[in-house]
Amino acid sequence: MRIRATVAAVSGALALSALAVPSAQAATDSEGDTKITKVVVNGGKNVAVGTSTAKTFSVSVTATDDSGIAGLDDDLLWLEGPGFGMLTPTGSSTCTAVSATTSTCTASFTVDPQVDLAYSNDMAGTWYVNVWVDAKDGDYASVDKASSFKLQRYSKLTANASPEPVVKGKTITVTGKLTRANWSTFTYSGYSAQPVKLQFKKAGTSTYTTVKTINTNSTGDLSTTVTAAYDGYYRYSFAGTTTTPAVSAAGDYIDVQ
Repeated sequence: MRIRATVAAVSGALALSALAVPSAQAATDSEGDTKITKVVVNGGKNVAVGTSTAKTFSVSVTATDDSGIAGLDDDLLWLEGPGFGMLTPTGSSTCTAVSATTSTCTASFTVDPQVDLAYSNDMAGTWYVNVWVDAKDGDYASVDKASSFKLQRYSKLTANASPEPVVKGKTITVTGKLTRANWSTFTYSGYSAQPVKLQFKKAGTSTYTTVKTINTNSTGDLSTTVTAAYDGYYRYSFAGTTTTPAVSAAGDYIDVQ
């Protein structure tokens, strides 16, 4: 199934009214002693999507009932996000019994940026899981916004230190560029006005230390200078935002003579 801007069960003015409910209005419903105890998306990691490759991830739901869990109601399992985003499972969910009363059920979701994201970057941000679990005795539990995750625009970061080799005490210029997936154009666009750390790892060591923090310009470009002191690697590192994942450039080696 695919992300779409409307919910299949509603249409017209009703659809717009239903989708306009603020995301903070979570709802819980149940019958009997069925409880949803845990919901995990993508193994606890955010979902970063590029410009061309489909991304498949899982949602696992752990639930308990004194009679045991029958499974998820796949028709009522869906993800909702900004930009009226909606995502439904790509197939039937499966369940594994943890005990006589508890099971963990897993469903798969796929996002294809060139099909599912409606040519819009507005869908990047916080998404929520809505889930319904049925017990073997007819009981159930339904939770809206049972868990959340970030659907993010995949990011890239480069670094180049020059000149190389360089005389000790001379100036090194480190340039780079921070870009992220643009789902409107299916290209990577510069991410402007973002703080990025310049880091250095001395040759023979394993840890990068932060030298300074600078901001990307209007096209996502970076440029700063440092004084050559030791052989080692320079890189840029970006901490990420709600809509864009953290990323570090590959280190660029400088030979100081």
